[in-house]
Amino acid sequence: MHSARQRQSAPPTGGTAAGHRAGHRRRSSRRRGRPRRRGRNLLIGLLVAAGLLGPAAYFLGGGRSDAPSGAPQPRSTHVTSTPTPTPTPTPSPSASRTESDVPPTGSGTFVTAQAGGEAVGSGSRPVRYVVQVETGLDISPSQAANEIADILAAPRGWTHDPDNAFQLVSAESSHDITIRIATPATADALCWAGIQQDTGGEYNCEVPGGVVVNLKRWVKGSPTFDGPIHDYRALIINHEMGHFLGHSHVTCGGAGQLAPVMMQQIKGLHGCVANAWPYDEKGDLVTGPPV
Repeated sequence: MHSARQRQSAPPTGGTAAGHRAGHRRRSSRRRGRPRRRGRNLLIGLLVAAGLLGPAAYFLGGGRSDAPSGAPQPRSTHVTSTPTPTPTPTPSPSASRTESDVPPTGSGTFVTAQAGGEAVGSGSRPVRYVVQVETGLDISPSQAANEIADILAAPRGWTHDPDNAFQLVSAESSHDITIRIATPATADALCWAGIQQDTGGEYNCEVPGGVVVNLKRWVKGSPTFDGPIHDYRALIINHEMGHFLGHSHVTCGGAGQLAPVMMQQIKGLHGCVANAWPYDEKGDLVTGPPV
């Protein structure tokens, strides 16, 4: 959904806003200044008595914070990679968009799927990728990895371009990209750390060296997409991998046409028909005007 090539600047911090206000502060005479200081001291004294000096000092000082006002709250999530053997597979929540709960936060650590396969596509150098799932989730890393491998090998996927090839590799192998499935809070943390993009607990992103898939989207799909959940997962992977391959956002090419995978379909179809694949059944790239 959000790309490392389209990062946005964070909004001004509280400190910057305070400095702006200070630049417009009117000068006061000595005679008028003294009562105001006495009033302020009286207010602070009363707040001290009430045990509220800390919050009062924050607001009287103009409101300072280390985090930009647009930063997502879970940025402090500690994220590590745990390339350990995959646990015994458990059923993946692929049958329904709603039967599995989506915890808002997770461990911040990941287990890498011990899975691999042959290269797909005719490109001279395959994009080697690993799949990781945040620990503690009811998702089998190996099943998720195999599902992603099927998506990338599909005839209407990015391998239709003869320059592209992909290969799923295991944790011990060198790789070009990491695809992570993470709880909304951890996904927000990774997206903010990678591209300073607030994904609001809702969206996926492509960051340098990786793709971050929000568990909420992986399990529940999107209200703008009526197809099977596997198809929506195909849209997620094709969209974010498209960013990795250098494709930018586009919009609907016309009413009734297939929506391009590089369109942010979760934000509205604008007359197009939901679509999970880069190419149509005739083998033509589905695209539209650039955003």
